[in-house]
Amino acid sequence: MTDKGCVKTADFGLARAYRVPLKPMTPKVVTLWYRAPELLLGTTTQTTAIDMWAVGCILAELLAHKPLLPGSSEIQQVDLIVQLLGTPNETIWPGFSKLPLVSQYTLRKQPYNNLKHKFAWLSEAGLRLLNLLFMYDPKKRATAGDCLGSSYFKEKPWPCEPELMPTFPHHRNKRAAPSTGTECPGKRSRP
Repeated sequence: MTDKGCVKTADFGLARAYRVPLKPMTPKVVTLWYRAPELLLGTTTQTTAIDMWAVGCILAELLAHKPLLPGSSEIQQVDLIVQLLGTPNETIWPGFSKLPLVSQYTLRKQPYNNLKHKFAWLSEAGLRLLNLLFMYDPKKRATAGDCLGSSYFKEKPWPCEPELMPTFPHHRNKRAAPSTGTECPGKRSRP
C-alpha cells in the first residue's frame, strides 16, 4: 500500500504474456494460495479471470488479516476451495467435468458456500463482491471494472482522504516533490 492509499498487487515471478487468440499454457502461473480452481484442475486456456480470482483471495486476506486458502499442495488447495465454496458441478460451472484433472480428484461433498459464515461481519455488498470474485465459472467471474463499480466501495466506513494516509519514512521527503504520474488511478471520492 502506498502512502497515498493505493494498493498495488503484482507477481511477475510467474507472469505470462496474454494475447488473443488464447494459446495453451501450463497451469503453473499463479502462487498456489491464489491459484484459481480452473488452473488447479488443468485448464490450458487462461484468461484474466485467473487474476480476478487472485484479487478475491487478496481482498479476503486483507479483510480477515490472514491468508484465506493456505494450501500446502494442489490437492489440499482444491479441498480448501471446496470447503469454502461448495463442490463445483456442471450446473454452476458448465464444462467443469471436462477439465483435464477432474477425474484425478475425489472432491468432498460440500453443498454449501461458506463465505457468509467465514465473513459473518461483512456487509451484504462485501459478500456479494467476494462471491463474484469466487465464481467457479471463469466466464461469470467479476472483472476489474465490475469490482470498481461495486456498491461495497460506496458504503461506510468511507475511505480516508489520501493526504490523511500514514506516511512511510522514505516517502516523507517526496510529499513536496512534483507529481510523477504514478498516483493511483481511479481514485474514489465520497458520494
